[in-house]
Amino acid sequence: MSSSEVLRLNISPCPNDTFMFDAAVNGRIDTEGLKFEVSFHDIEELNSRVLAGDVDLSKISTALLPEVTERYVLLDSGSALGRGNGPLLVARSGEDRPVRHIAVPGLHTTANLLMKRLYPQIEKRTPMLFSEIAQAVERGDFDAGVLIHEGRFVYSRRNLTLLADLGLEWEQRTSLPLPLGSIVASKRLPELTRLRFERVLRRSIEHAFAHPAASRQFVKAHAQEMDDEVIDKHIALFVNDYSLSLGQEGRRAVELLTGVVV
Repeated sequence: MSSSEVLRLNISPCPNDTFMFDAAVNGRIDTEGLKFEVSFHDIEELNSRVLAGDVDLSKISTALLPEVTERYVLLDSGSALGRGNGPLLVARSGEDRPVRHIAVPGLHTTANLLMKRLYPQIEKRTPMLFSEIAQAVERGDFDAGVLIHEGRFVYSRRNLTLLADLGLEWEQRTSLPLPLGSIVASKRLPELTRLRFERVLRRSIEHAFAHPAASRQFVKAHAQEMDDEVIDKHIALFVNDYSLSLGQEGRRAVELLTGVVV
């Protein structure tokens, strides 16, 4: 039996994270003695905390990887990576004004990096909380906005129209899946602890796949959108085989996006 150890874990409140981590943090599986102090934050806050180096384990935007590799290591499990799951650039329906100023869900996010790569001419990008972007675009505060997480499933219910699917454009250019988010571990942790956590995380994801209803209460307690259909679509899109293991193709995608060899 492994000795008990408490790790500080930061994840997002989004269904893909809570679905994957439910079994580990709520004791539904063997955690090999690991216990977790869990904090939930939006993606840019998660990025900021990792940049500050004050957390053991965290979700980050994959785009942030080059800035944190000296202190954190990318884990093989837990990534949000796939096809057809990229950020969406939307504008207010009926608008035909030029897109010069957009809202993005944080300057360190993969969504912002994709905008810089795919639409470098749009230089004015204002960061804001991801869950507030759709409403801000509807009000006319911005020419357009980049939606992530649940927002990509519900924008059509609002007075918004799709301008571009950034994930589709990435796939067309690279033929690779899009790496959106990753799990990293502090290099301060002993290697044996990190390896224990990697086993536990994979076990937690496997449990989630095998018992999808078990995590529903935990998922709904933190989700921005409570609708079961939206939650199911979110999980199906962002949790997949790449979440269990990046594999060779997933690692190539991360390397192409970030320039970091993993």
